[in-house]
Amino acid sequence: MDAFKVETYGIGELLDRACERAVPVVRGVQDGALGARTPCAEYDVKALVNHLFQVVVQFQRLAVREGADFGETPDLVGSDPAWRERLAEEARRAVAAWSAPGVEDGTTGAMGMPARLVGAMVLLDLTVHVWDLARATGQEFPGCDEAVLAELAGAVETLEPTARAMGAFGEPVPAPEGATAFERLLARTGRDPRWDPCWDPRWE
Repeated sequence: MDAFKVETYGIGELLDRACERAVPVVRGVQDGALGARTPCAEYDVKALVNHLFQVVVQFQRLAVREGADFGETPDLVGSDPAWRERLAEEARRAVAAWSAPGVEDGTTGAMGMPARLVGAMVLLDLTVHVWDLARATGQEFPGCDEAVLAELAGAVETLEPTARAMGAFGEPVPAPEGATAFERLLARTGRDPRWDPCWDPRWE
């Protein structure tokens, strides 16, 4: 048995792993927490849920090489009382779309990016924004699968300059002493891994 064998996972499989961790957090968001602060200063919990919904829907379109619309964000929370299950359903549809044969071949999207990298972008949102929601609503984040983390580390390294210039990532913050690999990833996206909703200087 080769101890150095490297397993390669498809984006669909990685999304499935992330989805399994994300859905319980989404279901755990209480109505009373929808106005709470999040580690993303521009979003409260409701706005972040709506943003995540838009992402998982539009990235389904990118998987099948259709045009995506990231303009106006639909208000899922305000329009559908069953928004938790609707978001979970759309996340699973994104998993299915990115599990199709050949989905990682070639490029997709208006910028003609490699399809696997585009798939890694929705994987990033379905991981990091779920951490945001967990922190904002007092839930335990269920952790990041090792294979998912490896994929995200490479994607963030590639996307970092453009994402920061476009405002998708904040300025990197110092990772705390003893930070885990996932906490270091969060810090690279501009998040304080030890963010506390009771104190965030950006909201003062």
